[in-house]
Amino acid sequence: MPQTTCPPGTMFTPPSGFSPHLAGTEPGEEEEAPQEGPVPGACMADGPLITSASLETLIQNLVPTADYYPEKPYVFTFLLSARLFIPPPELLSRVCELCIKQQQLDQSPLDAAKVRKFGPKLLQLLKEWTETFPSDFREEKMVGHLEDLIHRIAPCDEAYWKTMNQVLQKLNQKLALMSQGEDSVVRLSLTASSISDKLASFKAKPPPIQKDMLAICNDPYTLAQQLTHVELEHLGHIGPEEFVQAFVQKDPLDTTQPCFSDHKKTSNLEAYVRWFNRLCYLVATEICMPGKKKQRAQVIEFFIDVARECFNIGNFNSLMAIISGMNMSPVSRLKKTWGKAKTAKFFILEHQMDPTGNFYNYRTALRGAAHRSQTANSSRERIVIPFFSLLIKDIYFLNEGCANRLPNGHVNFEKFVELARQVGEFMTWKQVECPFEQDRTILHYLHTAPIFSEDGLYLASYESESPENQVEKDRWKALRSNVLGKT
Repeated sequence: MPQTTCPPGTMFTPPSGFSPHLAGTEPGEEEEAPQEGPVPGACMADGPLITSASLETLIQNLVPTADYYPEKPYVFTFLLSARLFIPPPELLSRVCELCIKQQQLDQSPLDAAKVRKFGPKLLQLLKEWTETFPSDFREEKMVGHLEDLIHRIAPCDEAYWKTMNQVLQKLNQKLALMSQGEDSVVRLSLTASSISDKLASFKAKPPPIQKDMLAICNDPYTLAQQLTHVELEHLGHIGPEEFVQAFVQKDPLDTTQPCFSDHKKTSNLEAYVRWFNRLCYLVATEICMPGKKKQRAQVIEFFIDVARECFNIGNFNSLMAIISGMNMSPVSRLKKTWGKAKTAKFFILEHQMDPTGNFYNYRTALRGAAHRSQTANSSRERIVIPFFSLLIKDIYFLNEGCANRLPNGHVNFEKFVELARQVGEFMTWKQVECPFEQDRTILHYLHTAPIFSEDGLYLASYESESPENQVEKDRWKALRSNVLGKT
């Protein structure tokens, strides 16, 4: 059924062998002064799996030196999870302070040979941060920290300024694209919502001139391709940090205010859930709209074929939205219509997305698509679009089932390694470029076609096939009365 958000390249995916080990301070111990490289006992590739460490220890292991650079999986995991404990500007400020102290960047003259070994590693960390979490740098103070660091090391090598300018140029391009994408999503949402209620009385009075999906596109494969375009566009706007920020809440073991107490920076994630709901209602509207049983059956068969093509492509989110729309009560009650449609393929697809066993069949199919993606030779075979609401649910229960901090105050890093694995896999999938040619007419229809509200769906359903019991008769009467009252 329509969903709600849950309550309050390869570098992204930590490899299976990722097992950093950190030695944190015990309760009551004083934090050691910043030192050259990671704290004693740190191991970024082999050794026992990290379970916990103090926040200071984790920050220390993020900071590169002349002879040390953290593993990429560690960088991603920590930058993803650290925002639960410390705002990104404060984290970058702490990183800058450690770099200045460890490399003696506040001394004059600088140790040029030492800085030349350290400089490229620092630039690499800043590059990874800006590329993976560009939204962190919407705050001016973040860019200010970057420029301050480069000012300090640039005297040793002017190439550092050129490199940082390139990093900032790419960052600005990314931020501009993000803003454009978010503005576009808002405009489409406003357009769709402003006309969605106009069809509430569609079947109760002469309809306006209205195109339907089959008049726009009667080829299931083409529609599945265009749905994949929409899905990948939405995925492209979602940053990894939104998965963490969606579940930000007050940490009972933390005396500071939560980093995102005023608002949750999850607009792209929420827009994607709204798209899923819109597709559900669009499918249901298209089925309930035709006046003749034969036409409604034809629309059902068409969307069954679209759903099958979505499955073959690896677009599980559109597949589930279509199935959910066809299973909405106003549609499922149309027994005469369903009796006229060929539904064998629909029941097979329903079986694939059956929630039994925690969506066992779907998860098996998803693993198959993920494996195909890893060994693919073309963009077409690399497409994996997960059932998004289930992904959010998995992350939600991971968050609820494990504390962010342990009783001794240490960060429960083992939890965030698993979180990074799940989010990192998603980040790999979202980078796939859609290989299908865009059809702007179909895309425009998908985004802007009027849809029935829930009451409108029931009214259209009762107009198509009369109520079968007293409850339905009473609801039909109330709905018609409401429509006549508005007209």
